[in-house]
Amino acid sequence: MADIEAGGKPATESDTATLIPNSGNLEGSSKATKTCRFKDDDEVVEITLDVQRDSASVQAVRPVAAEAAVAAARKRYDRSKSTAAVALKGLQFVTAKVGSDGWAAVEKRFNHLQVDGVLLRSRFGKCIGMDGSDEFAVQMFDALARKRGIVKEVLTKPELKEFWEQLSDQGFDNRLQTFIDMVDKNADGRITVEEVKEIIALSASANKLSKIKERADEYAALIMEELDPKNLGYIELESLESLLLQTPSEAVARSTITHSSKLSKALSMRLAPSKDTSPLRHYWLQFTFFVEENWKRIWVAALWISICIALFVWKFIQYRNRAVFNIMGYCVATAKGAAETLKFNMALVLFPVCRNTITWIRSKTKIGAVVPFNDNINFHKVIAAGVAVGVVLHAGAHLTCDFPLLLHASDAKYEPMKPFFGETRPPNYWWFVKGTAGWTGIVMVVLMSISFVLAQPWFRRNKLKDTNPLKKMTGFNAFWFTHHLFAIVYALLIVHGTSLYLTKEWYKKTTWMYIAYPVFLYSCERIVRLFRRHDSVKIQKVAVYPGNVLALYMSKPPGFKYRSGQYIFINCGAVSPYEWHPFSVTSAPGDNYLSVHIRTRGDWTSRLRTVFSEACRPPTDGESGLLRADLSVGITDSNARFPKLMIDGPYGAPAQDYREYDVLLLIGLGIGATPLISIVKDVLNHIQRGGSVGGTEPEGSSKGKKKPFMTKRAYSYWVTREEGSFEWFRGVMNEVAEKDKDGVIELHNHCSSVYQEGDARSALIVMLQELNHAKKGVDILSGTSVKTHFARPNWRSVFKRIAVNHENQRVGVFYCGEPVLVAQLRQLSADFTHNTNTKFDFHKENF
Repeated sequence: MADIEAGGKPATESDTATLIPNSGNLEGSSKATKTCRFKDDDEVVEITLDVQRDSASVQAVRPVAAEAAVAAARKRYDRSKSTAAVALKGLQFVTAKVGSDGWAAVEKRFNHLQVDGVLLRSRFGKCIGMDGSDEFAVQMFDALARKRGIVKEVLTKPELKEFWEQLSDQGFDNRLQTFIDMVDKNADGRITVEEVKEIIALSASANKLSKIKERADEYAALIMEELDPKNLGYIELESLESLLLQTPSEAVARSTITHSSKLSKALSMRLAPSKDTSPLRHYWLQFTFFVEENWKRIWVAALWISICIALFVWKFIQYRNRAVFNIMGYCVATAKGAAETLKFNMALVLFPVCRNTITWIRSKTKIGAVVPFNDNINFHKVIAAGVAVGVVLHAGAHLTCDFPLLLHASDAKYEPMKPFFGETRPPNYWWFVKGTAGWTGIVMVVLMSISFVLAQPWFRRNKLKDTNPLKKMTGFNAFWFTHHLFAIVYALLIVHGTSLYLTKEWYKKTTWMYIAYPVFLYSCERIVRLFRRHDSVKIQKVAVYPGNVLALYMSKPPGFKYRSGQYIFINCGAVSPYEWHPFSVTSAPGDNYLSVHIRTRGDWTSRLRTVFSEACRPPTDGESGLLRADLSVGITDSNARFPKLMIDGPYGAPAQDYREYDVLLLIGLGIGATPLISIVKDVLNHIQRGGSVGGTEPEGSSKGKKKPFMTKRAYSYWVTREEGSFEWFRGVMNEVAEKDKDGVIELHNHCSSVYQEGDARSALIVMLQELNHAKKGVDILSGTSVKTHFARPNWRSVFKRIAVNHENQRVGVFYCGEPVLVAQLRQLSADFTHNTNTKFDFHKENF
């Protein structure tokens, strides 16, 4: 069908038709019916729009056969509009990213890189904007120079401009000839297997695909088998051209076919209303959208702030009416108001880190519908900031204001203070500091400051430079152990709260009342963790994969129940007896084992990988990484070398609520795919068990309360930079392809190190992938039947497709990975929720 967004052009118009600009606003009468015909490569469709004021809806979309025939006839005479141009998107040497600034930018780089007025061959790629593809750019330089009879390895500015004009030429035939010239180095019109092998290796190197480069012989033989059936030892240029011009596979073609009603819906999404001239309305809509998306956070934050303000004002007014106000004034009222909020926040700050309690509440109750438990750590940080503000106000007012005022008060003013500070006025400032309330307060401030500073991402993630002397004092261990200094802080807080100068009645010393229950609950949490930790978890298999990923397969401890998307803590005594680190579970609840995939990113994970690698045997033919046989066959002396592991959990995470949604959109970046793989496996296990769509699943055991399994469709998008990453979950991908007969799960792998389809550097890789998949049914990157896409996905197109195919349904968007995509995915979820009848709920989990 025609795609307006892709640049479809109007073929003919009725007399009353109004030309519709691409994705533009509709103008004209307040209400009218507009008809226009659009043509694409081989079809013409007539689209009828119902236009009302500043909005439009698609009334009808119908094919027009006659114009389709005309378009097909034109196609035979214009190869730049052929299917190949669509498949390769033009075989671009100069992509939008490289050539967006045109010749002016290239000329500027030439002036910077030139030596004595000429550009060296080795700097050609950098000059035209092909950074990171030096080898490919050099071959391109040689092909262009060979065509012009240039034998020197330098270019003048006019020669560079001539090269640039050819590379940026919009004619498809010209670009195709340039690519063929790169392959046919001796210009004899024949391409040998060595030349094919070289261009494959060159393309693989440009795209950082080492495995394809290693298997260049095999893939060259595949191409020769396809294009040299007579075994002549060479292929004609026309044959290579036919390979580059071959039509996309039927599977790809089928995926582009859209029912007319869905096309109508997609077109309607692109017809945006005209901009509202009222800025107030614009800001009001933005405000309502913000409230709709964040109402859980808003009411919790508002309640917290209200309580803090109420406590501060209550205590402030109380001291405003006491005699001490006549001496210390607003300083003491401020200090006591801040102290009251401090007691509240010191109690509250423990609740967000009670993992067992939160996991139980979100799993067993409906409170999660109104409380954003996914933001527990963020709320913990916000409360900690509130504690910091309270400390500054309380300690600052005491130390810099009311204590000096008391020391310098007249005898008459001091008289009412004798019951609190003694018959004799405090002799000096040191009297306050050395008192119990003084030194406990100062020690608490010091310990809290250390803990607060080392908890900042800059120190916790050890981002300091190696030359910085503080680097050895930072990192996760420093954060972990200094955070446990709060045990001392809470003990001192109780002492501090019972040693008040201005309060003598025990029942008015309320510090212990605030913190008693939270400290008791947190202590119980730690005791439960201590006794629940499963010792001597049996290691069944270990795999060390490319990309520094360690996979551990363990026996499932008795009574261990979890949900997909949850995580566990792991301790390895051989690495550190005190450190516990969280990792997402990659196995599904229905599996008879427990697995995690751990990426090496710090000292602890590096040492863990080392101790397990030492116990692994080298890989044999057909295996990936360093593998260990399944230990269920029996324990031997060599098996005993595996270090012992302890696990603690499971704990709740944002992804665990996936079963509540009709449709899942799972997005993983790199190792962030780990919790999402568990969800994919759980959906697959549900299918295998014969679970009906919208049926029920037992929670935990057969005796547990059955909850609905709402998921009807799952889309998984995994984006990774390294081709070796696909080995991490190759087994899962093969299992889905084999057992998901109804197509409930749709897997999309994206390798972002490969240049996007249409770039000349990836053109041969794209065609090689199509050829290998058509002949063997195997993807050249992942080694599975799941075809890998190149470059990053177009996320707006992904959301648009799901919104069109799943109207009036709830889509759970679960993202796990680096924070770089969070803002974009959250915005897209909001946009499509507000502009379509499909509701997208966004959940994130960052590393």
